[in-house]
Parts: sequence; structure tokens; C-alpha cells
Amino acid sequence: MNTKKKTNIDDVNEARKMLKDAGLRSTPARISVINALKKSSRPQTHAQLADQLVPLGFDKATVFRNLTDLAEAELVLRTELGDHVWRFEMRDPKHDRSSHPHFVCVDCGSVTCIDEMALPTPTVRRNLNIARISEVLVKGHCGDCDASRAVSR
Repeated sequence: MNTKKKTNIDDVNEARKMLKDAGLRSTPARISVINALKKSSRPQTHAQLADQLVPLGFDKATVFRNLTDLAEAELVLRTELGDHVWRFEMRDPKHDRSSHPHFVCVDCGSVTCIDEMALPTPTVRRNLNIARISEVLVKGHCGDCDASRAVSR
């Protein structure tokens, strides 16, 4: 139990440092949003985050305002994957300012980050007159949906 408490304190302190470095005030709502996004393995919608944070005492509007503030401060990526729903995830400081690719299942709508996909190098982008790639989206059928389609055939 002591380890879990220490981890939570470390998470809070790390979020506070990120906020301070970005010039934002550390508030309980911002810290909670950051920690919820860090724990997620895939991009989260406002509704998904609100489901987690409203029971902790934060209202939906507060969650949305903080997501917007964090995205504007470039701590969080905000992505729209063709379905008119914003999804949010922590920005990886090791990547450049462009987002990484995502896979969207056209059957169930699940979203998965594609971390190990090679994107065009700056030289290739420059030769193609592409200033900056802001989003790469791959659509198809996830393993679960494809397997269930094969069984139903």
C-alpha cells in the first residue's frame, strides 16, 4: 500500500512540474486530467474522461476546459479521427510536434495508437512540399471484429 501512495504522490508531482514548465497553474482538475490520460493506453474522448473524473468531484465542463487548456499548451494531443469526436492523449515529448498515426476500426470504432510507423522524413516532406504532417489515420477492421466476421461467414 505504501508503494501505491508513493506512486500517486510521484504522479501528482510530475503533473505539477509539467504544468509549471508549460506556464499553467497546477489545479486538482488539471492534475487529475493529466493522470487519467497518462494511465490510458489509447486516446480518450471527453465523455470517457468525464466518466472517470465526475465521480471524483469534477464537472464535465471543467474536464473539457482543462482538456482544451492542456491541448493549447501542447501537453496533450487533440485528434479528430473522422467521426467528429475529439480524442485526447498525452503528447510524447520524444516525438516532434506532429501527432503519431492512429488506427480506427470501422466496425466497432475502437482507436489504437500506432507507435512504430515510419513517417516521411523532413527531407521527403520538403521535396513533396509538405510543411508538417499533422495527422495520419489508418482505417480497417480490428482483430476482434475481423475474427467475429470470419466466424459468422
